[in-house]
Amino acid sequence: MIIALLTLLVAGVIKGAIGSGVPVIVIPVLTMLYDVKLAIAVLVAPNLFSNVLQVWQYRRHLLPLRFLATFSIAGGLGIVLGTWGLVVLSPTLLSLGVAAAIVMYLAIKLAKRKMVLPFSLAERIVLPVGLLAGILQGAAGMSAPASVTFLNAMRLERQVFIGSISVFFAAITCVQIPALLSTGILTFERTLYSLAALLTILVAMPLGSQLGKRLPHHWFDNLIMLLLAGIALKIIADATL
Repeated sequence: MIIALLTLLVAGVIKGAIGSGVPVIVIPVLTMLYDVKLAIAVLVAPNLFSNVLQVWQYRRHLLPLRFLATFSIAGGLGIVLGTWGLVVLSPTLLSLGVAAAIVMYLAIKLAKRKMVLPFSLAERIVLPVGLLAGILQGAAGMSAPASVTFLNAMRLERQVFIGSISVFFAAITCVQIPALLSTGILTFERTLYSLAALLTILVAMPLGSQLGKRLPHHWFDNLIMLLLAGIALKIIADATL
């Protein structure tokens, strides 16, 4: 329980600093401690409310509406497909799926740190990227290997990135909630856990926002990558031994 609480606090700080990072940090840890389904259900309230808050804060700094709408609608469809996978796949496969998503995220971050994606090209591939991000979010609770790396590659200003990724996260969570309810994954007990997680993250976000204005973005990136590498190895070891 203490590890889970500390994880939520760290995730809240990073969310406030760079606009993302909650699922990337919390899902692997809760998967390691409990299971993927509980991890995804616990993050429903934080994903929705923290991102709605940031959409409002950065509402004047967003990518074009058509781009965000295409990205979000494709992500919503991916959520439906991913949630189906969450129901039919075994816990071991789901845990390994989380580990695979982490490895994918780290590989992309390391391989394409200097990559710049022009907006004209981003417009052409936004639909398949959104679909892939939704599937990852639905099945593994982590859209970041597709969604975050996609927007990062566009080299957006901090405010534009935070506002735009928050629109995507909020939109796909609105689809994810009824999908999880219909499958029985989001129960009343897990909803209470989710609200408690939300409060914990909201407490930490203001500190992260202040740090994000003072510290280089890559400091947070490097911290996340270091944590994820260790977590991925632990999940793989637990699932295969």
